[in-house]
Amino acid sequence: MTDGWHLGTIRGREGVAPRRLLVVKLGGSLLTRPRWPEEIELLVSGLRRPLRLIVGGGTVVDGLRAIDAAAARPPALMHRLAVEAMRLTGAIVAESLALPVVTTTDDAHPAAILDVAAWLTTHAVPLPEGWSVTSDSLAAAVTATVGADLLLVKSVRPPGETSTLRTLSAAGWVDAAFPTAANAVATIRWAAPAP
Repeated sequence: MTDGWHLGTIRGREGVAPRRLLVVKLGGSLLTRPRWPEEIELLVSGLRRPLRLIVGGGTVVDGLRAIDAAAARPPALMHRLAVEAMRLTGAIVAESLALPVVTTTDDAHPAAILDVAAWLTTHAVPLPEGWSVTSDSLAAAVTATVGADLLLVKSVRPPGETSTLRTLSAAGWVDAAFPTAANAVATIRWAAPAP
């Protein structure tokens, strides 16, 4: 299906529902890999279904964490800035893969980058504001809200062969809010680059 990538299932069915929307959460750390545009293009082209990509903040958000660690700022402010940082990384991926940036999941484009900051202005999601929520939980919230499937694309494979959402969170592979945010998501798969 997608050469150069390891794929697996965390929850749900193995088969592909070609017409069902797939929310693809791209870990921001992937953007520091050499040849990342080619790797991500290979993955995306192999998925062959309607896609909304959500790009994590990666090193941009790491910089915000460092600023907050040096002189703590209000959690709501840092959360909002981290979501805004996802716009920056999303714009980089959009330009690199020649994908449009959209603000809704029902847009006609078969594949697009979802502007999560804009999407959140019209959708209330019951997530706390703070460092316990990352782009993983935001992608899960989008997925649950629109009844889609979720693909978590990360730099590393999940720990363990039969991990639950709670064990993945405890291991730090997803954030602390993810088990709650993803509770209503029927199908969660993962992808990580082959070494």
